[in-house]
Amino acid sequence: MVTKHARSHARSDIVETNVGVVNVRLRPFPDPDYNPLAGDFVARSFTSRTFFTHLVELVERTPMSVFLGIDIGTSGTKTLAMDGEGTILAEASSTYPSYHPKPLWSEQDPDDWWKATVETIQGVVKKAKLRPADVKAIGLSGQMHGSVFLDKKGRVLRKALLWNDQRTAAECDEIERRAGGRRQLIKLVANPALTGFTAPKILWLRNHEPRNFDRTDKILLPKDDVRRRLTGELATDVSDASGMLLLDVAKRDWSKPLLSKLELDINLFARCYESEQPTGNLTPEVAALLGLSTDCIVVGGAGDCAANAVGTGVVSSGVLSTSIGTSGIMFVHSDKVEIDPLGRLHTFCHAVHGKWHMMGVSLTGGGALQWFVDKLCQELGQGGRDAYEVLNREAADVPAGSEGLFFLPYLAGERTPHADPLARGAYIGLTLKHARGHIARATMEGVAYAMRDSLAIIQEMGVPVRQIRASGGGSKSPLWRQIQADVFGQKVVTINAEQGPAYGVALLAAVGAGEYKNIEEACRATIKVVSDTPLDRRAKKVYDAGFPIYRGLYKSLKDNFRQIAEMDG
Repeated sequence: MVTKHARSHARSDIVETNVGVVNVRLRPFPDPDYNPLAGDFVARSFTSRTFFTHLVELVERTPMSVFLGIDIGTSGTKTLAMDGEGTILAEASSTYPSYHPKPLWSEQDPDDWWKATVETIQGVVKKAKLRPADVKAIGLSGQMHGSVFLDKKGRVLRKALLWNDQRTAAECDEIERRAGGRRQLIKLVANPALTGFTAPKILWLRNHEPRNFDRTDKILLPKDDVRRRLTGELATDVSDASGMLLLDVAKRDWSKPLLSKLELDINLFARCYESEQPTGNLTPEVAALLGLSTDCIVVGGAGDCAANAVGTGVVSSGVLSTSIGTSGIMFVHSDKVEIDPLGRLHTFCHAVHGKWHMMGVSLTGGGALQWFVDKLCQELGQGGRDAYEVLNREAADVPAGSEGLFFLPYLAGERTPHADPLARGAYIGLTLKHARGHIARATMEGVAYAMRDSLAIIQEMGVPVRQIRASGGGSKSPLWRQIQADVFGQKVVTINAEQGPAYGVALLAAVGAGEYKNIEEACRATIKVVSDTPLDRRAKKVYDAGFPIYRGLYKSLKDNFRQIAEMDG
């Protein structure tokens, strides 16, 4: 016999029968014992097997609450499905190429992003056996700063210029001149002009491809072009828009004064939303294509850095995240607008409603080790071996400091703190003693030193850092985590959620759909610290001595980098 009553409103309950215990979401169903006036059903005389049959039919009819997180990254798109408790139900990923028509240029085809999005959504729907009504909301994350140029019919005019494209040095100078100088520009949009940002790309199009510029009707960021195809809506969120260098970061809306100085029409840009706010629903055509419902909303989402911070629980003061993916990111939450007057750190709107963050970016983080593997260690992947595991083992046998070998990870120029698109990568201090393991370890150490540059500025500004959370592909290496702890001089922790930006925007989607009151509540409920890497004080001493040397190398080579760039034409 069943002793539990089921209320007429939906809720999770434990139902006990003689055929087992089932955790389900209950709704009333037709039965002789169902009382429509009371809104309850009471199982009195029918058998538990009959009840269980009714229960199975009930469960089959009752939609789940599932939220999708989609991260449109530089190397590929990753989609995950998450339930209301933060459990990952399924994941899928798809890669696509980048194009480099000239040195330091970097482009992608927005159609590739869309194909990867469709493929990965269909993949998780199939893997998790989701029904159309199960998916309540979608959150979008994406590589920041990229520029998608659309004509009046919504057609893409050319390949998108990416965040790591360095062709716009002259346009950065133009922006600062038009704004009234670097300091005045920082007052307007909280940041200096950097080649990776979107605004210089727009001016580059105007200066070098005037026909395409004249045909441009809208300019979107990568994830927002995917949003357009999902919903038909033109929208962005304040965290991603901050990286366009056109947003009044303090007011969380477009800077009309700067747009006027740059002679850019505000109608070129999408409406700004907070990250958890709904921006539209799936169109009927797209819903049918993906196996979802037009009731599914798409929330504002976030740029990949802010999304990763949400996905690692960096939504309150004192918590800092390091992320070693393609790039290296040092990210810290702020309850108020904090601006580095020298413009070395970015100050952007956070994906937390009404909050901000500061961020330092090394353009080549994990990408430096990937370059080393792909270009110089291809043979390591033969015979079923994992090249990265081999390099990690060899590097672990090398002492801290790589016996005097230093690496400058400026393979795509550098952003924080130098803002120098002409900077180049370099190994310095090579001797006959050094082997492949030394080069691998020096590469990891160089990336960590570059990120310490950002940490030093954060500490200089008096921003509290009580905990450092490591994420990204680099956090999966115990050796690289240890190097981070020793270089930063502080214990590094990891968390239970490893999916980063995709998980962060899935949580934002859950907030937008009403599953949680706000993103802080969502993070408290789902994200926990699971491991820590204490610092090795002897290694810390080595890195403390090496850091000033590392910093001095850029100063010594800066003019040479410029000469090399001129020689390359």
